[in-house]
Amino acid sequence: MDTFGRLLGFLRPYKRGVVWSLLLAALAMVCTVAIPWLTGRAVDRISAHDEPGLRVLAMVVVGVAAARLGLSVLRRLVAGQVSLAIEYDLRNLLYAHLQRLELGFFARQQTGQLMSRATVDLSSVRFFLGYGLVFILQSGLTILLAAVAMIVLQPWLAVLALLPVPLVVLVAFRYGYRSRPALQEVQQRIGEVTAEVEENISGVRVVKSFAAEGRQLERFRGKVARVFSQSMYTTKLAAFYNPFLAFLPNIGLAVILLLGGRQVVHGTLSLGDFTAFYTYLLMLIGPMRMLGVALGLAQRATASGARLLEILDTEPRIASPQDASELPDGSGRVELRDVTFAYGDGAPSLRDVSLVVEPGSTVALVGATGSGKTTLVQLLPRLYDPQRGSVLIDGADVRELDLVSLRSQIAIVDDDPFLFSDTVAGNIAYGRPDATREEIELAGERAQAAEFIAELPDGYDTPVGERGLTLSGGQRQRIAIARAFLADPRILVLDDATSSVDATTEREIKAALREVMEGRTTFVIAHRLSTIALADDIVVLEHGEIAARGTHEELLEESELYAEIATKGLPDQVFLQRDPQERVAGL
Repeated sequence: MDTFGRLLGFLRPYKRGVVWSLLLAALAMVCTVAIPWLTGRAVDRISAHDEPGLRVLAMVVVGVAAARLGLSVLRRLVAGQVSLAIEYDLRNLLYAHLQRLELGFFARQQTGQLMSRATVDLSSVRFFLGYGLVFILQSGLTILLAAVAMIVLQPWLAVLALLPVPLVVLVAFRYGYRSRPALQEVQQRIGEVTAEVEENISGVRVVKSFAAEGRQLERFRGKVARVFSQSMYTTKLAAFYNPFLAFLPNIGLAVILLLGGRQVVHGTLSLGDFTAFYTYLLMLIGPMRMLGVALGLAQRATASGARLLEILDTEPRIASPQDASELPDGSGRVELRDVTFAYGDGAPSLRDVSLVVEPGSTVALVGATGSGKTTLVQLLPRLYDPQRGSVLIDGADVRELDLVSLRSQIAIVDDDPFLFSDTVAGNIAYGRPDATREEIELAGERAQAAEFIAELPDGYDTPVGERGLTLSGGQRQRIAIARAFLADPRILVLDDATSSVDATTEREIKAALREVMEGRTTFVIAHRLSTIALADDIVVLEHGEIAARGTHEELLEESELYAEIATKGLPDQVFLQRDPQERVAGL
């Protein structure tokens, strides 16, 4: 089915409203068509000096016009309700579908482009389906009724007057054929501008830190210039075709003035019939012009609809299978069997990785940037699927599990925590919306966040601003850790989770982490070697492969790579060489 046909499918739940809208529009058009005929009869009464008849016809014209007014108001209310209902459905449908798509989809898309499709493109579709479609049908019905009335009055004169109509339709469709790809390109370039604005606002701190406002402005002007250039092309098309569509009916008008006027002069056509005929022809000019405008709306809606359907047609690559089972009971045993994973068509980030982590143990993942540490932990909640091998949690392959059941038992605290534009309490309770205030505050205390939260204007009820930018990096990280505490997961992932705090705060957080890690399977990714002291076991990754595994002391002797990493982190290395009990006390 083509794009336009699929867009019409969104009207299906509201077909009753659409039918009523069209019926009301048809009745209003009948009233509109009746007025010229009544006007012609009134002119004949004037010619006959029939004042009582003229008075009656004047009253009838007022009544018919009032009926048309009422019908038009009702039609607009019904059409408006249909339009807004379609917008409501489309927004929910698009958002729900975006939520189903995997993480890799968003890595391939610009946020601004998605925002543009959810706003500008969606509005174009909704306006056409709610109003533009009625405009097209209403214009067509007006042309049809006026043509029938003209044929009844003077058949051969009507044929001459209506000769331009097929040409109008042909030109209108030619306009639509040329404007559709042009309008689709405009929508694409508007999306680029939206993406540029979103990126600049999100990165405003970096822009100002490097005094790059001028450079960013030049980039933005370039994007806007592309929109302007393409919009000018569509404007040129409209500037030619719309006036041309308005001009063509005037040819028929000239024919009527010449031939019809001669008939009136020679007495073969009454002045009233000529007036009615002439008025009917004038009625055709507006709908013909509107037909061109409405077809332009249709082309814009089709272009926008294609961009929306492109998203809606994207099938999620990661989803719960139809016969998905719940995550079985267990304590968080993790096993990777010959796992190989690559992002897109790139080189593998993990190669034939096999790893078993027993329940309740803590494993530190160590390696250079790009060695596959973060990739490995992202496979656990099935944010990505490996190309080969399998990931098992408590004996169950994650690809066979319900995603909600799986992800509710895994909490990730990364090095760049994201906070929502909500209160501190709302962000801590994000993983458990039903948590009590006491549980939220306890999580804050365990994350060593209670002290700074108490200093905020409204404590736990203080809004943190968009992305939590009113807080420092360390404060955001502690709130993210509190969020993980409150979720009470079976598996905890700490991806450099103490990178944004000072040494004193880091020690406090680590003390809390040791408490929450007790009896819970934990993966620790760290660039500070002192953080490795939290782990029972250390896995060294190199180029996506496990290069070594063991305790700190074992790896210093057996792994040159680990020894090099430990040597580069000399202060931490000295700390790690202390007695294990002394290490724990030092935390």
